[in-house]
Amino acid sequence: MVSAPQSVQRPNGPAVPIAEVPEAGRPPRSTGSQEVDRVTNGGFVAGSLTLLAGEPGVGKSTLALQLAAQAAQRGQRALYLSAEESPAQVQQRAKRLGALCPDLWLAGANDVDTIVAEIARLEPGFVIVDSIQTVAVAEVAATAGSVTQVRASALRLADAARAHDCAILLIGHVTKDGSLAGPRQLEHLVDTVLNFEGDRHHALRLLRAVKHRFGPTSELGLFEMVQGGLVDVEDASGLLLADRRPGAAGSVVFPMVDGQRPLLVELQSLVVSGSGSGGARRSVEGVDGGRLALLLAVLGRVFELPVLSAEVYCLAAGGVTVHDPGADLALACAVVSSLTGKAVPSDTVICGEVGLGGEVRTVRHAERRLAEAVRAGFRRAVVPATSPDIAGLSLTRVGTVGEALLAIGMGGPRPVRAPGTAEGVTDRRQPAAG
Repeated sequence: MVSAPQSVQRPNGPAVPIAEVPEAGRPPRSTGSQEVDRVTNGGFVAGSLTLLAGEPGVGKSTLALQLAAQAAQRGQRALYLSAEESPAQVQQRAKRLGALCPDLWLAGANDVDTIVAEIARLEPGFVIVDSIQTVAVAEVAATAGSVTQVRASALRLADAARAHDCAILLIGHVTKDGSLAGPRQLEHLVDTVLNFEGDRHHALRLLRAVKHRFGPTSELGLFEMVQGGLVDVEDASGLLLADRRPGAAGSVVFPMVDGQRPLLVELQSLVVSGSGSGGARRSVEGVDGGRLALLLAVLGRVFELPVLSAEVYCLAAGGVTVHDPGADLALACAVVSSLTGKAVPSDTVICGEVGLGGEVRTVRHAERRLAEAVRAGFRRAVVPATSPDIAGLSLTRVGTVGEALLAIGMGGPRPVRAPGTAEGVTDRRQPAAG
């Protein structure tokens, strides 16, 4: 048996001053999807190898098939190589998606040499291999899906992409913790790594580039899974807030930035009296449990709120995951809103990072966040003290969590005594308002 190749062959040449190196002459080809083009800086580059990774069932094959159909509809021959499903199964999916195109070719193949031969025969501009964990190089003594086979297959396909001037998209499955060896071993071998994320129980899907040799990795692509497949989402904030119920206690709208893209997300909290039998329950979905624990400690110690013994449930509605520390102040206000039973004004957004002393710190991209809030029809914002003015938005600049609670009508001369029975919150470091 022959061992796997160790690297992709690249042309050699003498060293020259870096300013004299010829520029690359291969512009990206549009995919036909505005969201994919946004993430890939204009589309896929001929001769490149891209990995599309995500959990099983999130919609990777659906997205890939739609991209292949869009390429075929624009006159670019596309080749879909299915090593998992039979050609008949893929054709049935294509019918549901409206992706039956004369220039879209389909084959069932799990031998890399056969795949390379089909690429040489058809000379497609766009190739999809579904999936990289189910194809194998015959002369490599390892089973399909092993690290050795995945590396060998990817390197052979990278050579084919360059030799035949086509863009190849590899589909790879990963678990929630990314523990599956194959795709993780590929990240340094491919030109672009795209992560496709989302909760299969929600319609929203997110596409991110974690590596991209042809552009930045700061953009976010958003899709909605509908009956006819995946559609680009232009107004993501509208989608995420579509089911919001204004005036509900425990609900706060947070203007976040994911990559370069501003989004409005509803953060919800429910606070109930603890059972008294052991530690109080904490449950989070879509928010950082560690940040919640920090905020509860600040609310309990600095502002003497009875949250440390209460059960606290928090989530980011709509299936989105919030890693932004600027969500701290919004989440703290949601907890106090549920605790007091008082709703945050429905025309208000809140953002700010919270420190251990209860101080509110500056967030990045404040102007972009607040501009998105104005676009969505919000009129007020509770923000850190250094935030810039935004036309159409009334800003309340605050330096502490206590000031923020006073600004949204949850402050007063007496501290909260028990969930659902409070009248107000007092910042212990300053005189109470009123």
